[in-house]
Amino acid sequence: NYAEAYNNRGNAYGNLEEYQKAIADFTKTIELNPNDVEAYFYCGMAYCLLEEYEKAIANCTNAIERNPDYTLPYDIRGLAYTNLKEYEKAIADYTNAIELNPNDAVAYFYRGLVYSELKEYQKAIADFTKTLELNSDYTDAYFYRGLVYSELKEYQKAIADFTKTLELNSDYTDAYYNRGLAYYNLKEYQEAIADFTKTLELNSDYTDAYYNRGNAYANLKEYQKAIADFTETIELNSDYTDAYYNRGLAYRKLKEYQEAIADFTKAIELNPDYTNAYNNRGNAYYDLKEYQKAIADYTEALEIDPSFTLACKNRKVAYGRLEELSKK
Repeated sequence: NYAEAYNNRGNAYGNLEEYQKAIADFTKTIELNPNDVEAYFYCGMAYCLLEEYEKAIANCTNAIERNPDYTLPYDIRGLAYTNLKEYEKAIADYTNAIELNPNDAVAYFYRGLVYSELKEYQKAIADFTKTLELNSDYTDAYFYRGLVYSELKEYQKAIADFTKTLELNSDYTDAYYNRGLAYYNLKEYQEAIADFTKTLELNSDYTDAYYNRGNAYANLKEYQKAIADFTETIELNSDYTDAYYNRGLAYRKLKEYQEAIADFTKAIELNPDYTNAYNNRGNAYYDLKEYQKAIADYTEALEIDPSFTLACKNRKVAYGRLEELSKK
C-alpha cells in the first residue's frame, strides 16, 4: 500500500510538472517494490522531461527488462536516444513499440522525425503518413511532413501540409513561416509576404521572417520595403551576414551606392570569403566610376574563387573603362 501511495503521489507531482518530486516518489516506490514496472517507466519519463536522458534510458531499460511487452518505455527510451542523437537505437526502440502496438501513432511520428534527421525522407514521409492514418488530427505530423516535402522541393505538397497544420492550429507560427518559404520558392511572392507577415504578427522577433519577407519584396522590386525588413533583421541579429548583403543589393538598385558599399563591406567583415559581396561592392564602385577600387574588389573575389567568371568579366569591363579614360 505504501508503494502504491508513493506511486500515486509521484503521478500527481508529474501532472503538476514537479518532476524532481515525482522522481523522488517513484524512486521510493521502486525501493519498496523493485519489480514495479510502471514506477520505472514513469521515473524514466520524468527524467526525460528534465532532459536527463541517460537516467531516462536506465529507468526505461529496467521497465523493459521486467516486461518486454510494455510499449510505452520503448517510446520514451527512443525519445531519449533521439535527443542524444543515437538515432539507430532510437529507430530500434520505436520499431519495437510499433511491433508491440501497430496503432502507436506516437512511435510512427517520432520514428519519422529520426528518419528526417537522417535525411531518409521517403521513410520519414511514410511514417508521418501512417501517423495521420491513425490520428488525422496529429498537427505536428502534417507540419513535419511538410518540412520533408520542402526538403524534397515538392512545394505544393508542403503547402498543403502546412495549410492543414494551420487548420488544426491557427497560431502555429512555424507553419506560416515555412509555408511562406514554400510560396517564395514557387515565386509566389505576394502569398509568401502574407505568410511572413502573419508569422511576425504571432512573433515579432522572428528574425528569418523579416529577412525572407525582405527577399520577397526585393523580388517584387519594392526595394524600400525590402530595406526596411533587412534593417529589422539586422536590429534583431547584428551578425546576420546575408541581411547586410541583400540590403546592399537593394540600395544599389536604388542607386544609393555609398549605402550599398557600406553594407557589402560589413558583409565582408563578417565573412571575409564572401565572393559575391566583393563582386557587388566592385559593381557599386564601378557605378561611382571608381574603377581602381572596383578592380581591386573583382580581383579579391577571383583570388578567393578563381572560377568566378562574372567577377572576371566585370574586371575586364572595368579595365576597359580605365583604358578608355587614359586615352582621353
